[in-house]
Amino acid sequence: MPLELPELPYALSALQPHISASTLELHHGQHHRAYVEAVNTRIAGTALAEVPLEQIVRNSQGSLFEAAAQAWNHAFFWQCLHPRAGGEPHGVLAERVNRHFGGVEKLREEFNRAALALFGSGWIWLVQHPDGKLAVVSTRNANTPLTGESTPLLACDVWEHAYYSDYQNDRARYLQAFWKLVNWDFVGAQLR
Repeated sequence: MPLELPELPYALSALQPHISASTLELHHGQHHRAYVEAVNTRIAGTALAEVPLEQIVRNSQGSLFEAAAQAWNHAFFWQCLHPRAGGEPHGVLAERVNRHFGGVEKLREEFNRAALALFGSGWIWLVQHPDGKLAVVSTRNANTPLTGESTPLLACDVWEHAYYSDYQNDRARYLQAFWKLVNWDFVGAQLR
């Protein structure tokens, strides 16, 4: 059964003014769609055509891994954003952010530092390690924490196509907008 491009959990215009409808159309409607189509092309007629995307990511390599990981990363990223979000984490997530980072501002600083330091394309993640500790990690290109032991909680796409139309080369301004859209309810629901 071929993979399908997941619908966005909000309208194309819902994240404005922080992320424009045209950026979402390009990012979701073209880039994300291309990754899904590339996976489907590579798994057609194989046993992988019947397994979930996460399993393909964990058990593939080369061009299939690149396409599958990008498809999974993007689907996760869309869930990390919401038009009526931003603000501060709450509940257990807030407690853990305070314990591991010293507060949400310190988390943002560390996350932004990692995002600004990543040269080229990739992703910045808030993850939970198997011991329960939270950490900020960066991955290059299509790489994802999904292939390791840590649980992804929050993702920020720092590929240029995620922000160039709205912010040109100003990744710092894109990060300011990103924090206004973080869906802390989704992030908290990923905790183990």
